[in-house]
Amino acid sequence: MTELPALRAAYRHDKATLLAALQATGASARGIRVLLRKLSTLAGKLLQTLWQRARLPDDMALVAVGGFGREQLFPYSDVDVLLLLPEALAPETGNALRAQIEGFIGSCWDAGLEIGSSVRTVAECLAESAGDVTVQTSLLEARLLCGSAALFGQFQRQYRAQLNPEAFVLAKTLEMRQRHTKYENTPYALEPNCKESPGGLRDLQMILWVAQAAGLGSGWKELAANGMATALELRQIERNEALLCLIRARLHAAAGRREDRLVFDLQTAVAESFGYRSQAPDGSRLPMRASETLMRRYYWAAKAVSQLSQILLLNIEESLAPSTHEPRAINARFFEKAGLIEVASDDLYSRDPHAILETFLLYQTTLGLKDLSARTLRALYNARSVMDSAFRRDPVNRATFMRILQQPSGITHAMRLMNQTSVLGRYLWPFRRIVGQMQHDLFHVYTVDQHILMVLRNMRRFFMAEHAHEYPFCSQLAGGWDQPWVLYIAALYHDIGKGRGGDHSRIGAQEVQRFCRQHGVARAQARLIEFLVREHLTMSTVAQKQDLSDPDVIAAFARQVGNERNLTAMYLLTVADIRGTSPKVWNAWKGKLLEDLYRATLRVLGGRAPDAAAEIEARKRQALVQLALSALPFEAHKALWATLDVSYFMRHDAADIAWHTRHLSRQVGTAKPVVRSRQSLAGDGLQVMVYAADQTDLFARICGYFDRAGFSILDARVHTAHNGYALDTFQVVASSQPGHYRELTHMVESDLRHVLEEDGPLPEPARRRVSRRVQSFPVAPRVSLRPDEKAQRWLLAISASDRAGLLYLVARILARHHLSVQLAKISTLGERVEDSFLIQGPELQNNARQIQIETELLRELSA
Repeated sequence: MTELPALRAAYRHDKATLLAALQATGASARGIRVLLRKLSTLAGKLLQTLWQRARLPDDMALVAVGGFGREQLFPYSDVDVLLLLPEALAPETGNALRAQIEGFIGSCWDAGLEIGSSVRTVAECLAESAGDVTVQTSLLEARLLCGSAALFGQFQRQYRAQLNPEAFVLAKTLEMRQRHTKYENTPYALEPNCKESPGGLRDLQMILWVAQAAGLGSGWKELAANGMATALELRQIERNEALLCLIRARLHAAAGRREDRLVFDLQTAVAESFGYRSQAPDGSRLPMRASETLMRRYYWAAKAVSQLSQILLLNIEESLAPSTHEPRAINARFFEKAGLIEVASDDLYSRDPHAILETFLLYQTTLGLKDLSARTLRALYNARSVMDSAFRRDPVNRATFMRILQQPSGITHAMRLMNQTSVLGRYLWPFRRIVGQMQHDLFHVYTVDQHILMVLRNMRRFFMAEHAHEYPFCSQLAGGWDQPWVLYIAALYHDIGKGRGGDHSRIGAQEVQRFCRQHGVARAQARLIEFLVREHLTMSTVAQKQDLSDPDVIAAFARQVGNERNLTAMYLLTVADIRGTSPKVWNAWKGKLLEDLYRATLRVLGGRAPDAAAEIEARKRQALVQLALSALPFEAHKALWATLDVSYFMRHDAADIAWHTRHLSRQVGTAKPVVRSRQSLAGDGLQVMVYAADQTDLFARICGYFDRAGFSILDARVHTAHNGYALDTFQVVASSQPGHYRELTHMVESDLRHVLEEDGPLPEPARRRVSRRVQSFPVAPRVSLRPDEKAQRWLLAISASDRAGLLYLVARILARHHLSVQLAKISTLGERVEDSFLIQGPELQNNARQIQIETELLRELSA
């Protein structure tokens, strides 16, 4: 009898041979089913050998269940087996049998099988499956490996007799909905689970389970033979299932363990196993990374699976419980049936292609419609070849598409449904190029097509009264806008040029110019749309990277925008765009910066020339009014204000000036640092004021404290008064949402004051782990140091992967070179930072020192 070590060595060798064959097939999914069956057979033969060695009773049976039961065993999946016992041999009846069973299971592990085992009688199997749909599902695919065929036959007959197809389909449908909800109802996750996510293998398995329970077949060909799928759908299902199986198998092989998530760490390895590369043979960078090419292929497959599984599931449900709803005619081509749009004939779209876009127009305009029927979905899926270049050029289709965009409601839902059914990408050909296009820029968390539809949704919400509480100022501006469809087109096209290797804003502007010409958009509206797409990043760049207190910055931006209509449209698109990148990117401070820029630019466009002196006097008057309300003695402000110059009053609004004055009027020139904090007027986080004798490392010390205390700095306004004191204001947010801001403000005031009173060298920055996403897709650090337009100060711009303590690292280097920071604008885009600083110091006048500063910064950012 062969010993266990020899069995283990033989199994490992044979499995390694199969895995080597798996890696040799490149991007072709042909043969993956055979390979999974071979892995299943290899494990089955080893189990049969171990069963014989264990000498278990002849009237027991060893049964494969789950994926192993359907002969689809992935490289590191569990080998699920059921030890089926006759009633007379229940384990509790004898210690000897229990010891034999435990010995068999132990030998499976010793031989190298990662086994998942259960030991039950037929009655126990039936009882368990009646109360647990997961057990019921795994037993549905039971396959006899060895042992008593009679006992297995008895189990199958009783199991089938107990199975209620209608109840099983309902339970699996509800389970699928819960699973989809867990994965946010989208196949487009950054790190999708290729087994469990919507559009993953589990969706296909679920269709086969319910089909098998309904007696419609256990395979795709049987399902098609029973009228549940067409020949085209059968080919598409088999092709996409094979690709998903190959991705999952390669994922296991790359991880060396069971791993069903396409995590960042493994995406590149799996992509390279398909033969995808990030660089051309000559070393030049390709437009798409290898991982982006793989993920796009995955997303397209998952999208197809979602469409096809929805069609098949609706057909199976209809076969089990035919609808009793009478169809109601909408027009000669469509019916309404139970709230679903039903085509009048299966060949409607091939006979009348105009009906394709009409489907979505009816979906918007017909009261009570909530989705498309299985018949309509199938007709759309089979009509994809109809949507060709002639279809896109057809004037009737172009007019219908414009009508969809111009409807007063239902636009977001219609566009999403058009994308889900692949109609949007086939009508708007440039849109098709970005479907499933991943964005590894560390702040977008959606594919380009999903991001665009999210921006469209955000834009649409500005015009809906029920969402006015979310963005009151945007809703106010939208209320005065007469042609919302102009903004919807800009939203659809703003990122449509991504993934082509050039400036996506300019590519998008060219594409939308063509769209407007083809769809008869008037010249004025077309110019506005093109302007918005070309400049859609401009407003956020100015707001987050430039000094908004500088009149020249506002004047230059006003010249670029041109007029109030352009400004309003750009503001609405910018807010919708940032909100659509990631839930983490938007914050109230960014909202305030954008609104401040909008209002300042509006004043300039309204004919008010920038007048720094008038603006300062107005702010002083407003601040004095607020100070009078707080009972500050008359002229108590003069001592502090006499030490402050014009730049201070330009950089702070009246509320901040009043707050500073209220706390510092009696402490001008005090020996001890003054620290005050309050909940930010912008809404999120804290506003912290520091007043202390100036020193070169003061900014670095403050940044070091915030880093150690777990705060992120959003904005820093640094001012040095005539008396040599620094008056700095910081906008910060805590890593976790505080329960009580009062406790947080007291803590910051006490702890930061203590830090500033201490002498000694700056502490070393803490080294913390960076996120997996940053590790997998690092941003090449960039440093730019140049004089500002007036040649009075220097602009330092930094772009790098985000990590804890990054700002403190930069501040330490600046302090080392005796450079003072006058303004810091911290822009965190997901896990990428783009920080801007206004700095000055004598070392900046020396070219060699400039190079040294930039080199040190790059070294730290790359570490």
